[in-house]
Amino acid sequence: MADQMVQAARSGRQNIAEGSRASATSSQTELRLINVARASLDELLLDYEDYLRQHRQRQWAKDSPEALAVRRVGQWLAKESHPADQANPTDPAVHWKLYARWLEHADPAVVANTVICLIHQANYLLDQQVRGLERQFVTQGGYSEQLAAARLQERKRQSGNDQADQSDQTKPAAPNCPLCGGPMALRTAKKGPRPGSQFWGCAKYPACKGTKPV
Repeated sequence: MADQMVQAARSGRQNIAEGSRASATSSQTELRLINVARASLDELLLDYEDYLRQHRQRQWAKDSPEALAVRRVGQWLAKESHPADQANPTDPAVHWKLYARWLEHADPAVVANTVICLIHQANYLLDQQVRGLERQFVTQGGYSEQLAAARLQERKRQSGNDQADQSDQTKPAAPNCPLCGGPMALRTAKKGPRPGSQFWGCAKYPACKGTKPV
């Protein structure tokens, strides 16, 4: 029984860590590992609740003074900023010291109730993470989908550049005006014997009326 509880606790921690590492490459893998961690912690939670029940010990209510005291430590750790003269809240050793008065208590029921409180806090945070990952996957897709979309966008950009290059290559160079020697522009005839046909007209028109056939 003790070995099973140790394995459940280890599975919860390891899957959270592995899910965090997988987040950069696969949101599906991260989501799956977080759900495995959640299930492992649920198994551990039931074992501690069974221990209290079988030994006829009181389980702390959610809003009991003991449970609130444990939860206040977690709320302090979750704060975004801490005074510079206080211990680093990200240090695991600091975490243990903050909970040591309960986790090292001589009464096993106090230890069990404390762990139950901590599991509830961890499960609450995991549930929030799962919901966030599900929303992100629905709106943004997985890592593979994002790569495919980026590749399609890049291919479209390259195709547009190729077409522009081909257009520049096939476009005839503008000649100089036979009358003034200035640059000419490609124009389309609106009237005359060949309406709709293109011709070179002086860019200084109407000051200069020089023309050339295309």
